[in-house]
Amino acid sequence: MRLSEFRQALKDEFGESYGRVLTRDLVLGPLGRTADQALAGGVPARDVWLALCDETDVPPARRHGAGLPPARS
Repeated sequence: MRLSEFRQALKDEFGESYGRVLTRDLVLGPLGRTADQALAGGVPARDVWLALCDETDVPPARRHGAGLPPARS
């Protein structure tokens, strides 16, 4: 997952404003820091996304493939 895909998944799941609040303020238990701090520290975006999903109880069906553009028909 690229950072741009992380940002899109965040926006799709939580909305732009609330997503920014979560990445700035919510300390992710397994990472011991916020999403913004983890990303700045080099933690892969996919790992941060999954930790954020765990902390916020995002259903598994909405975790995988998040942030990816829709398949072409």
